[in-house]
Amino acid sequence: MPPLDIIIASAECAPVAKAGGLGDFVHGLARELIRQGHRVEVVLPRYDCLRLESMVGLEKIPLELRLPHFATTLPCDLHQGRVEDIPCWFIDPRSPQDFFRRGVIYGEPDDPERFTCFAVAVLEFLAHCGRRPDVIHCHDWHTGLVPVLLDQVYRARGLERTRVCYTLHNLGYQGRVGEQVLRQVGLDAGRLLTPERLGDPADPRLVNLLKGGIVHSHYITTVSPGYAREILTTEQGLGLQATLGARADCFAGILNGIDVRVWNPLTDPRIPQPFGPDRLQAKARNKEVLRQRLGLAQDPKPLLAVISRLDAQKGVELIRHAILHTLARGGQAVLLGTAQNPLLDRYFRILQRETATSPDCHLELGYDEDLAHLIYAAADLLVVPSLYEPCGLTQMIAMRYGTVPVVRRVGGLADTVFDAHHSDRPFIERNGFVFEDPTPEALAGALDRALGLWFEHPAYFRQLRLNGMAADHSWARPARQYAAIFDRIRDKGREGG
Repeated sequence: MPPLDIIIASAECAPVAKAGGLGDFVHGLARELIRQGHRVEVVLPRYDCLRLESMVGLEKIPLELRLPHFATTLPCDLHQGRVEDIPCWFIDPRSPQDFFRRGVIYGEPDDPERFTCFAVAVLEFLAHCGRRPDVIHCHDWHTGLVPVLLDQVYRARGLERTRVCYTLHNLGYQGRVGEQVLRQVGLDAGRLLTPERLGDPADPRLVNLLKGGIVHSHYITTVSPGYAREILTTEQGLGLQATLGARADCFAGILNGIDVRVWNPLTDPRIPQPFGPDRLQAKARNKEVLRQRLGLAQDPKPLLAVISRLDAQKGVELIRHAILHTLARGGQAVLLGTAQNPLLDRYFRILQRETATSPDCHLELGYDEDLAHLIYAAADLLVVPSLYEPCGLTQMIAMRYGTVPVVRRVGGLADTVFDAHHSDRPFIERNGFVFEDPTPEALAGALDRALGLWFEHPAYFRQLRLNGMAADHSWARPARQYAAIFDRIRDKGREGG
């Protein structure tokens, strides 16, 4: 395959601009594509909350763009720098609203206007600078207008051979907004706000930016094969099943990877005792240190972990049940997580108070990167009882650290965790415990099997740890899969297709 010229347009790229898993995705995929010999540049907004210490060589480019903005134009500056070995461009529109000087990446009432400005700036930058990438790789609703604008405006400005791959990370966020975002960048709302194009399935008066990206891109991906099936054929499609079905011949699920340099128990500087498959017994020292840090009893008990955002998607009632059930069965439990919703925060603070005097339970309602690494290294089990899960990274990280996942069979969890007792895979590929229904009874059944194995069949449980540690969850395979898609649509672009 000849090297590809790829522009990644995204709202996030770890570690310089990260609010969630999207940032890790962009960073991991970009680094691996570069390692495999492709030219990759990432384009981001120049937020005022960028982690500048993560960059080298940041400089302003002596060039000013003019961005269409309703009846006028906005001046826009460009900055260039590197995040590790990834070349990055930073878009800095000088708008009266200070679109990207808010101290946050997301969460503003005018997020649709902010990211619409970013979308048009990406294409204006490419057109103005004479950049003609083979592929623009866009992500989620924030860049949903990039393929629309490319099709409607920028093909005629020299980008006729550039193709778009559009990745859906979570259909729970679709960018449903009024038609003003189309008028903001000079698009014809009357022509585009139709059921076949950008019209929202639930409310035809609204623009659906995610749908616009799906309809106008040359290829669509999502972050696991399991989630791809779910959003095509079940209510998990959240109204976009028909839209995706119409593009089924150019739609695929590709499982995410994890950064195996950061998540490596043999070299992790954040854990007190490095270990690996050949020194698995050394993992026990990390459990001792975690128990000492959190005030847990140093008893011969299995340790269950929860490391998660605490929102409805993650199955909060099941998380609570998992903790209490594990304690009742003679285990210990640790939770690390935050809830943005005040009601859910109160829900877990009540549980924190209820378990505060237990020598076998600790709830840490916040986020601490060092503590997360230590918990992965110390725990025996990790529970992920999500109601839906496009991909999930925690189960992959846990397995790297010899921690056995207990998960619900949804999305990427079903693609990565194979049940110790009921999988049709060879024993050497079985690596966890899986349950089907989002009920306390189904979760308890999986936990009982996991805890029973820990207590009664330690050799079997140890082999599950080793099986998980042997799995390849790096970015190498996903990057090759993305490169193959990019190459395929590049060839069609050269043919004029």
